[in-house]
Amino acid sequence: MDRLKQLLLGKPRNIRDPDVFHKISLAAFLAWVGLGADGLSSSAYGPDEAFRALGTHTHLALFLVVMTAVTIFVISIAYSNLIEHFPGGGGGYLVATKLLGEKAGVVSGCALLVDYVLTISVSIAAASDALYSFLPPSWAGTKLMAAGIGLLLLLLLNLRGVRESVTILAPIFMVFVISHVFMILYAIGSHVPVLPQVFHGASMEFRSSIATLGFAPVALILLRAYSMGGGTYTGIEAVSNGVSMLREPRVQTGKKTMFLMATSLAFTAGGILLGYLLVNASPAEGKTMNAVLLESLYGRWGGFGHALVVLTLFSEAALLIVAAQAGFLDGPRVLANMAVDSWVPHSFSRLSDRLVTQNGIFLMGAAAMATLIYTKGNITTLVVMYSINVFLTFSLTELGMARHWITHRAAEPRWRSQLAIHGTGLVMCVCILGITLYEKFLDGGWVTAVITSLTIALCFWIRRHYREVGEKMKGMEVILESSPLNGEGLGPSKLDRKAPTAVLTVSNFSGYGLHHLLAIQRLLPGYFKNFVFVSVGVVDSGNFKGSEAVGQLEAEKRKELAKYVAWARQHGLEADSRLAIGTETIATLEEALIELSREFPRMIVFTGKLIFKEERWYQPILHAETASSIQRRLQFNGVQVIVLPVRVQ
Repeated sequence: MDRLKQLLLGKPRNIRDPDVFHKISLAAFLAWVGLGADGLSSSAYGPDEAFRALGTHTHLALFLVVMTAVTIFVISIAYSNLIEHFPGGGGGYLVATKLLGEKAGVVSGCALLVDYVLTISVSIAAASDALYSFLPPSWAGTKLMAAGIGLLLLLLLNLRGVRESVTILAPIFMVFVISHVFMILYAIGSHVPVLPQVFHGASMEFRSSIATLGFAPVALILLRAYSMGGGTYTGIEAVSNGVSMLREPRVQTGKKTMFLMATSLAFTAGGILLGYLLVNASPAEGKTMNAVLLESLYGRWGGFGHALVVLTLFSEAALLIVAAQAGFLDGPRVLANMAVDSWVPHSFSRLSDRLVTQNGIFLMGAAAMATLIYTKGNITTLVVMYSINVFLTFSLTELGMARHWITHRAAEPRWRSQLAIHGTGLVMCVCILGITLYEKFLDGGWVTAVITSLTIALCFWIRRHYREVGEKMKGMEVILESSPLNGEGLGPSKLDRKAPTAVLTVSNFSGYGLHHLLAIQRLLPGYFKNFVFVSVGVVDSGNFKGSEAVGQLEAEKRKELAKYVAWARQHGLEADSRLAIGTETIATLEEALIELSREFPRMIVFTGKLIFKEERWYQPILHAETASSIQRRLQFNGVQVIVLPVRVQ
């Protein structure tokens, strides 16, 4: 089993390697591929939805081109500023938490989680649409199955690690960029002689529409199409969320990545909208609007033209697969940040031996598969669901930043310009969110609203559960109050390696850990001559920022262990400690205890387990069953383990 895992996922990484973080971090170009692809790929479905929403008023596409480009740059500039103020990453969740409070933060975080699930499913579904635009119509029945297979392959690729998944897909990204730049330049270049007539005709139709319908109805048609194209902007936040995986200096790398993404997205999305107008494109059954545009441009080129159509659509589908990376890269990262704050189970903050948040990747993949099956891969429904949560997060982020600049205007000389950027972004985001909800509530909008609301409620329940358990565990701190640590008892170890030895698994110095020591003394008074405290420093997403952070974690853990040793010696017991650093608690602890058993052949391991008065199905999910797992594993290695129950009333 281990060999199969290593074959599929690769060898474990060495967390003590000084260059390990550099090796898995992303430079600006690879970040543009891995994170920026989410934004750039939205040109496959965002302009499509916006142009379709215009109906017969296609002349308004000229206004959409300008509005789209302006919106992209406004939001991108706002998020570049966000990177500067929050260089550790975290995106909308961290911003809303810090600037608007914990409740706003969890709303933004839950919206982001649903958003990243839909990032995956929208990208996979849009990729399938692009591919099946040039495949025989008789194959349409296999589209959903193909989407599911693609999703599973991408999940496996992400379990191997961040840089590997991005590097493998980089050539695909470049094929997309080259083919779409050529398509847009050819669309404009081949219509240069008629551009004046196109612009004049659009102007005349605009005046005619206003004369016939009135200014307000025309403005509403334009605003509706602008909002329906909200999917175009959905990937912009990915860079600010993923700052922590960027190469140092992170702020500069993040800003470069944001500039590359904004420029490429504005050119591509705006160019595609203009292309629709120039070729007078109209929707066709079973084809995307981009497929219609390509066939209009290259259809007269014979076999070579068909090959160009296939290549461009294939690169589009491939980039959409790359774009799903954002869901697998940033979704688990948001989950990990929320796990550190106890909004979701703590297990989501742990890293695998490939230094990826494995549990989060599995959850993102499973949820994305569920949305694909529920919507049957319908891109229109998925984009509506997607846009709502994206712009909810955008709105909270822009509100938080606007509030920040107003609050700190006395100390910030450039507060007016920054407030103007974030205020404009806030108005844009709220408008798109409101119109999308109003127009599409019955066409998938309600599903997003319900799922997000239920996720928020679940997070509040989990947080309350952890707090209640924490409050009940505080009663054990009376041990420290009655017998405080006075700083005595330090010195060299004097353990008799042949004597009976009690090995205690502990974490931070607390009454909970000392409770185990006192329980052993009550159960077997005077039997054990040695006490060894063993702790595991788990490198999770909250503290993995490079080898220096791993060293800091190790120093903190040794300091906590020293307190246990000092307290035991202070009470006349011979004690020592051992520390192991790893990414998985159980596997690392098992290895450390087996090695310790060779040093102390007469040792017995004692570990604690929370026992609730009423057993519930969710307790193993929220509280890791470390004790039972360790007991089961070590039993087959000849090491005795006794689980001490710790009652939680």
